Amino acid sequence: MRIYYVYRFQKVNAVDLETLKIFDAVAAELSITRAASRLGRVPSNITTRIQHLEAELGAELFIRMGKRITLSTAGQRFLEYAQRMLALEDEARHVVGGGNSGGTLRIGSMESTAASRLPAPLASYHQANPTTRLEVNTGPTGQLVEQVRNGQLDCAFVALPATIKDPSSLAEMGLQGVPVWHEELLLLLPATDVAATTPEQVRTRSLAAFRLGCTYRTIAEERLGIVAGGEWKIQELGSYHAMVAAVAAGSCVTLLPHSVLELSRAPADLATLDLGSISTHLIWRSGYEIPAFQKFGQLFIQGDA
Repeated sequence: MRIYYVYRFQKVNAVDLETLKIFDAVAAELSITRAASRLGRVPSNITTRIQHLEAELGAELFIRMGKRITLSTAGQRFLEYAQRMLALEDEARHVVGGGNSGGTLRIGSMESTAASRLPAPLASYHQANPTTRLEVNTGPTGQLVEQVRNGQLDCAFVALPATIKDPSSLAEMGLQGVPVWHEELLLLLPATDVAATTPEQVRTRSLAAFRLGCTYRTIAEERLGIVAGGEWKIQELGSYHAMVAAVAAGSCVTLLPHSVLELSRAPADLATLDLGSISTHLIWRSGYEIPAFQKFGQLFIQGDA
């Protein structure tokens, strides 16, 4: 199968799906040798296919530094389109085959949901649909919403900001969604702030949080009165384990769901403040009806999760 597309300079090219798969593997491994091993090909074949692809596109997709390679700016841009085209091909085969091939279901999730909520329903789904390959990617809500919109993900579990919680706002973005879990949000405090009973009484002036785009971070900043140029500092960390450890060390506060705190083994001398609650939504593109997703969505839309 060959896919026709318009590249940056309106130059029309035809690229076969096998070449896209090779490019995707090299981009993931950042190694010709590892990509060749992963695909069951010889390295020289991988190198040749990448060189031909770059010649067709008229752009260098990788930066070579001796034996090391990294994606170029053009490569990073092309990777997004390549993954979307590969996903579309997989979706087409899955729909035409009535779901008999199993296909791949690409699920996005906040870190908190992946840790505390997803293991059981994913295990249940896999047991009932063993031929469907599940891929789970984590990230902040803002990133996940965009990846669902552009087709990089089939669905995602997110904590929607107040601006897009209602169905009409989702519909304007080409999305649908349903609330599936209700999370109680807690502000975790170091031992030095154990006497605080309101956010205003917290003396620590550093917040541990995920990068921008995280709804929980936005809520914490609003409740704590954190503004740009103010006295508060933001420590961007990549996991709740690291955030809880930073709070235990007395260097910051953090906001997290109660369900995550129960899994964290946080020291007993850390205090918490109730900062309300928020729903976790399952979102997907409007009209997205591949069999693998329909079966997955039924777990949550029917309340079986």
